[in-house]
Amino acid sequence: MTGYGRAEATLHDRVITVELRSVNNRYFDCTVKMPKMYLFAEEAMKTQVQGSISRGKVDVYLTVDQKGMENVTVTLNRPVAEGYYQALLALGETFNLKNDVSISTLARFSDVFIVEKASQDMDEMTSDLVLVLKAALKSHTEMRMQEGRRLADDINKRLLVLSELIQEAEVRSPKTVSEYRLKLEQRMRELLEHTEIEEARLLTEAALFADKIAVNEEIVRLRSHIEQVSDLLGHSGPVGRKLDFLMQELNREANTLGSKGNDVEMARIVVNMKAEIEKMREQVQNIE
Repeated sequence: MTGYGRAEATLHDRVITVELRSVNNRYFDCTVKMPKMYLFAEEAMKTQVQGSISRGKVDVYLTVDQKGMENVTVTLNRPVAEGYYQALLALGETFNLKNDVSISTLARFSDVFIVEKASQDMDEMTSDLVLVLKAALKSHTEMRMQEGRRLADDINKRLLVLSELIQEAEVRSPKTVSEYRLKLEQRMRELLEHTEIEEARLLTEAALFADKIAVNEEIVRLRSHIEQVSDLLGHSGPVGRKLDFLMQELNREANTLGSKGNDVEMARIVVNMKAEIEKMREQVQNIE
């Protein structure tokens, strides 16, 4: 299911921003794009995402801005400074130059001073990043819940249409047997014009045909699957895989119904059923 979430917070003098986007995917696939200096928190963030999203391709974007001056220390690299100083004195003596070596002269050499950033607490930083990520996931979940409700409404409407088509198929099946008996009798009269037709034979042939095209079992299973789909749509947890399986079963029963149907009207009903099932199957691909 697609979704977007964003959160921002200032924690320990750092402005942390987390954005995440998700698109449909059969499996869980999470990528965290973050500055290299925070890679130690990557696995913790992925674990947090997977706790909220079980299926889908998720991209997480992290930015961290330091608020104010960074905590750094500057120390003199004494051996290097002395080396430069002695080299400059030797340079003056060699070329008979005026000795004007000063602090500003030595400060121009970058390696005279050692600049160190204060080491950061990785546990503290990880905790801060995950905290902001949780807020972004909450926003993401709210958006997906809205989409989920729209999908559920659409699927429920199609379930009603499918139920009506199943009712039509159930009513149509006995009529198909009756029409077959009349056609069989008419055909036999044409072939056996001067011979009396045995009623018992007609009844036997009609009974065999009725058993061959009986759709009671398919009707029962179709209604059972519809009920299961409706129940799953009311669950709060991940149901996409189960719904996908039920769509396959609905389609299987509709195919069986079509193979048993022996007239144009039943074929029309089955075609409409399969069209509704296919539309639901497409929607189910968007459900986690």
